[in-house]
Amino acid sequence: MATEEYGSVWARPKRNRRREQPALTQEQIVGAAIKLLDANGLEALTMRKLGVELGAVATAVYWHVATKDELMELVVDHVYAEIDVPEVSTKVEWREAATKCAQGFRGMILRHPWMGATLADVGLTLLGPNMLRRSDQMLAIYETAGFSLREANHASTAVVSFVVGLASTEAAAVSKIKRSGLSAEEWMTKVWPAAQQAAEAYPRVKALYDEYTARDAAENDDEVFDYGLACVLDGLAARLS
Repeated sequence: MATEEYGSVWARPKRNRRREQPALTQEQIVGAAIKLLDANGLEALTMRKLGVELGAVATAVYWHVATKDELMELVVDHVYAEIDVPEVSTKVEWREAATKCAQGFRGMILRHPWMGATLADVGLTLLGPNMLRRSDQMLAIYETAGFSLREANHASTAVVSFVVGLASTEAAAVSKIKRSGLSAEEWMTKVWPAAQQAAEAYPRVKALYDEYTARDAAENDDEVFDYGLACVLDGLAARLS
């Protein structure tokens, strides 16, 4: 329906075009921006392309966001709301809550691969309501565990840094495969023989590659993530004791 209306507007005389531009909301703009980013990465997001996606001229977007940087702040804050942060209770202890939160954080980055590079770049300069709410909930996990508020911040930062660091690497691989136009299975079939051949002179790496060949790539990634997260949480638990 929207496409038909957009087409009919541009079929009318030129003098009516500006007046007939569809009304936009900030929610629509953010949603369209996320769609572009998910499809083609950070390079795909320009105000002109966003206008095309929305069926409006780029200038119409500027009524709601002043700059592309401001748009990215809104987009990142919107996506941040996808992270599920369990509340520590009699049924959910702090370590379980921290694990589920970390897994949810990783899942969010893998669903939106551009988020890894974005979070690594902006750090704590983004202070939207969703980001602040999730940060407060994460602090509650570690404070409930027994850390002081300051130490809870250190603990939360350690876990988030691990998640963003590892998930960003995974997300970069996802983006590279997507740009190739191949499926994950096709990509591995293409590059794996060369990787194995290059590792022939390095017995441990070769043995590791051979072991990984027999398993699903996603299963390997999950194992690496779970192992690293467990190490971080083991360290935090040791500090508590």
